[in-house]
Amino acid sequence: MVSSGCALMVLMVTQVFFGDSRALVPRVGRSSLSPDVLHAFELRLLNMFGLKHRPVPSRSAVVPQYMQDLYSMHSANSEQSTGSRAKVSAGKTAERSASRANTIRSFHHDESAEDLSRSSGKTTQRFLFNVSSVPSQEFVTSAELRIFREQVMTSPANGGTGHHRINILEIIEPPGTFKEPITRLLDTRLVQDSLSKWESFDVSPAVLRWTADGHPNRGLAVEVVHPDGAEENSKRHVRVSRSLHDREDTWPQIRPLLVTYSHDGKGNVLHSREKRLVRTNKQKKKHKANCRRHSLYVDFSDVGWNDWIVAPPGYQAFYCQGECPFPLADHLNSTNHAIVQTLVNSVNNNIPRACCVPTDLSPVSLLYLDEYERVILKNYQDMVVEGCGCR
Repeated sequence: MVSSGCALMVLMVTQVFFGDSRALVPRVGRSSLSPDVLHAFELRLLNMFGLKHRPVPSRSAVVPQYMQDLYSMHSANSEQSTGSRAKVSAGKTAERSASRANTIRSFHHDESAEDLSRSSGKTTQRFLFNVSSVPSQEFVTSAELRIFREQVMTSPANGGTGHHRINILEIIEPPGTFKEPITRLLDTRLVQDSLSKWESFDVSPAVLRWTADGHPNRGLAVEVVHPDGAEENSKRHVRVSRSLHDREDTWPQIRPLLVTYSHDGKGNVLHSREKRLVRTNKQKKKHKANCRRHSLYVDFSDVGWNDWIVAPPGYQAFYCQGECPFPLADHLNSTNHAIVQTLVNSVNNNIPRACCVPTDLSPVSLLYLDEYERVILKNYQDMVVEGCGCR
């Protein structure tokens, strides 16, 4: 009975941790769980997410499609086939960036601080991305600026060459009176007018200076250089500003996006999505009461968290429950200490039996909005029970 008691306690803690107390907490434990205790459990889980408060996103909060595609590609618990990789616009670039990260964050720029200017043959847009929400314990391994450009058909007869150049610069010193800004070139690309696609630019050096080195963040500048001074095509082509976009309803998904890849020093990176083999108990029918894995589905809508946890809607966490009888059989995955403890229990009831506990755990990737409505994809360790044993 002691073993069952251990498992019941683990189950109750897990259920209180993840679920609505009315639906998930065993009836025997409900009266002893005060609202303060339930609140404390919620705060502890939010702390695991790195959140101080429960996010309450507004109706205008936007989840970029790119982040949803990254979730499908990198989710360790995704049920989708690897064919979903093709949906991600950046493809191998995104996969390579995630190979050293367990967290991906997305940022939209502060539109009130943007500065759009035009000169002969060139359009320049200055952005300010506030990356101060990246925790100090996280190391940014890479960062990309994503800009969307739409197809524009041009011909030499109309003064177009079919190409233009996009330069990405870090602003070292802002412009002053009669003084041009001091900038550093980060990335550049010659692109075709006749294609509609997202362009990804490497801005890692700038973001690393802001986050790791403590340098002031004065923003980025995007220069669109028009050949032969053909500026009008760019106005309809490169979506760097709301004022250059002709459809307000599509702007939230088309606007520029800064994506950071980082690692907090805990657990596996995001690119790992190998399927874990479900361990089955070969003697399951013969020993139904023995220690084994049981189903436990965590549904985020049960606690009203589905408004800020974008994906998955829930997941199979599983739990361990069952007896650890004497003598412990090989299939119970026991340690030497558990075998000795159970042996002593057989002659001395004052010593408890070993408990049925998780012996193998796997991660879950979650896509969610934080308190600032910024979208985060993170790999959380030890979230799914893969195997049980007596310990």
